[in-house]
Formats: sequence, structure tokens, C-alpha cells
Amino acid sequence: MTSTLHIVCPHCDAINRVPRERPLYEGRPAALDSAARFDKHAKHSDIPLLVDFWASWCGPCKAMAPIFEQAATELEPDVRLIKVNSDAAPELLQRFSIQAIPTLMLIHHGREIARKPGLTSLPQLLAWTREHVDGVKV
Repeated sequence: MTSTLHIVCPHCDAINRVPRERPLYEGRPAALDSAARFDKHAKHSDIPLLVDFWASWCGPCKAMAPIFEQAATELEPDVRLIKVNSDAAPELLQRFSIQAIPTLMLIHHGREIARKPGLTSLPQLLAWTREHVDGVKV
């Protein structure tokens, strides 16, 4: 097992090698506004990503936002939380065949691990995420 992780910076998208015990996180979701940025994070990060596909006009998405924000403080640094605005990156919705928003998706090294459509409570979100990332090798 290596003592470093590859973590993609949510600000400049640089791939950083950081000590396993000191990952770079802010305790809040990172907003990715393009398929290119999303792909870089999804393919190059050693940490699983929890992605919230949302839209500003979506009522359930607005209700999900503070729950997702709180989840970041509970799940990071084991999981990086990402928000993707469906209006800014519709090609991602098409690529992943997302039919409803909000949709949560867990991704590790570019591969979908699990998906959960619709609004969910914080306890349900935390339990669902931990259940699916439990076997993921980081």
C-alpha cells in the first residue's frame, strides 16, 4: 500500500500527490462546471467521488443542497463530494443516462459504483455512501 494519494485540486484541477494522512480537503463540495473537469477528477483521484447532479431550477435539488453540504463535513477526506450543474454539463447527464435530478452517483477511478436518484436525508445519504465505498481500495 502506498503512503501517498493522487488528489485533484478542486480549484486548479492539478493532480497532486499528497501524504495519505494529510489529504487536501475543505469540508465542502467542489463545483465542477464542465465534462473535462469532471473527467479529470473522476479518472485521476484515488479517493471515491460522491457526485450530486443538480439544477438551480429544481426544488428537490435546492432541498438537497444543505444536506449534501453537511455530508461533506462527515465524509471527507474518505470521499470527495462534487456538485455538477446539469445545465452547465448536460453531456454528463446524457453519458450516464441520468433521467432525474437530483441524482447521487459514487465514482471511483472513472467507474460508477452506485447511483441513488431523488432527495434523501443526511442519515440515509451517509449510510448509503459508506455502504458502497466500504470495499473500495484507496
